[in-house]
Amino acid sequence: MKIYKFGGASVKDYIGIENLFKLIKETGYKEILIVVSAMGKSTNAMELIVKNYFNNKNELQYSINEVANFHNEILSKLFTNKNDEIYNEVKTVFENIKEFLKRNKSPDYSFVYDQIVANGELLSTKIINAYLNYKGISCNWIDSRELIKTDSNYRDSDLIWDITQKNISNKIDKKILNITQGFIASDVNNFNTTLGREGSDYSAAIYAYCLNADSLTIWKDVPGFLNADPKVFDNTVLLEYISYTEAIELAFYGATVIHPKTLQPLQKKEIPLYVKSFLKPNEKGTTISRGIKIKPETPCFIVKKNLNLLKLSSLDFSFIVEKNISEIFQVLDKNRMKVDLIQNSAISFSVCIYDKFDRLDELLSNLKAAFKVECIENVNLFTIRHFNQNSCDDILKNYQLLLEQRTEDVIQLVVK
Repeated sequence: MKIYKFGGASVKDYIGIENLFKLIKETGYKEILIVVSAMGKSTNAMELIVKNYFNNKNELQYSINEVANFHNEILSKLFTNKNDEIYNEVKTVFENIKEFLKRNKSPDYSFVYDQIVANGELLSTKIINAYLNYKGISCNWIDSRELIKTDSNYRDSDLIWDITQKNISNKIDKKILNITQGFIASDVNNFNTTLGREGSDYSAAIYAYCLNADSLTIWKDVPGFLNADPKVFDNTVLLEYISYTEAIELAFYGATVIHPKTLQPLQKKEIPLYVKSFLKPNEKGTTISRGIKIKPETPCFIVKKNLNLLKLSSLDFSFIVEKNISEIFQVLDKNRMKVDLIQNSAISFSVCIYDKFDRLDELLSNLKAAFKVECIENVNLFTIRHFNQNSCDDILKNYQLLLEQRTEDVIQLVVK
């Protein structure tokens, strides 16, 4: 069995869905499971619904209508008969969104987020499933929320592997074409949960692992795994081969081509991962497997934007020791901060963080009770793996260097 994963960019409009149909028809569709993200920027649009629900009720209905109109326009391009059942299915999704927001009593932003945002993937897979069947390819729709089970850490849930593996192994017919959602799951109470932004890759790896798939292919709008994001860097290079370990390192530092959790289940069963262009499916792309560390050997650039650099020192000028560092991390964990870099000296501790849950003010208030704190907001973190001096100079000619950290293979530059 093979797993195909399509990201939002590959199904951003009706043309993308038609391309998916052509690709499936060309490559074959027996013993295939398709994992799909929300269409285009639908996740962002769903997030706006949640934001307006909490902060701007006057705009709530408008934001819901915007998402509905986007999907209905795609329907009108794909299906000639407006009485097709898919129109009712899409309508029902939006009715469910409105009904949930009407009866919800929970003030938990993350809980509401998962109940709403998960609908992006439900919509994309319902529409694509209907289109494939409409075009004569028999396809079976699967609800990932019934199979993938997690804890209740909304917006960044952890998998319950034993239940998930049992569900997937027992409930999927491997001999036919199936389609399901990435990114979404459910907890033991059957409330929606999500696996973190860009978590559809991880979903695909979960299915590959549980179904003992021959391979996982991630179809992108780029020719494969590049040494840098082409939206940020010029003259990018296609990496033809990468080892699991190398890819895990790149993903850990923030390479957006692959979700950080994706590689580990694949590596455990030595399931190869292919990253290919859905626009040019016959080109080789990138192979991630055992063996060759990286080919060609070239500096790999990763950038994370809109981070915050905190510089902490003790109020009484004493050393920063283990007890202090433990206290700092307890506060970071309490405020659900993602730590991207740390550096300490005898009298100071620096940490670069991502404020995913908008809790920076609360974090700073907590830290200032015990430390002198300097916060530099909206910094960028550049990580260069297999760096050389030229690669560093290319970055620093455009920015002010705030902090540098290097090992034998990796240099990290916090810049403003």
